[in-house]
Amino acid sequence: MSDLLSLASLFAGSFLSATLLPGNSEVVLVAMLLSGLSQPWLLVLTATMGNSLGGLTNVILGRFFPLREKSRWQERAAGWLKRYGAATLLLSWMPVMGDLLCLLAGWMRLSWGPVLFFLCLGKGVRYVVVAFATLQGMTWWH
Repeated sequence: MSDLLSLASLFAGSFLSATLLPGNSEVVLVAMLLSGLSQPWLLVLTATMGNSLGGLTNVILGRFFPLREKSRWQERAAGWLKRYGAATLLLSWMPVMGDLLCLLAGWMRLSWGPVLFFLCLGKGVRYVVVAFATLQGMTWWH
């Protein structure tokens, strides 16, 4: 039961950290990897799913509640999206800028298929890198 609760906590933390709310899912993932609580692939998959759904929530919010104020960050993110399209969402894992990219992808009505693909890929690769670095670090120290 504690495994299920831990995975649910990782999922929730990953989801919330991908929305406009503050959070740091990498810290939770690293702690769980170091504790050996579950299989690394399951932890990475859980974090990726939660974070991807949080990012998609921002895309949906962008479709319903378009941004009103122009900012330097908004103009830069919109420029990336216009130039590179949904592939820009490979950067959706970045703090602050990633949230803005997801919101703008919704606001710009980018196609769902490429949005899902690149958003999930970017977030998944980030967690794989974090897990790999954590687990390699463990073997290096021992």
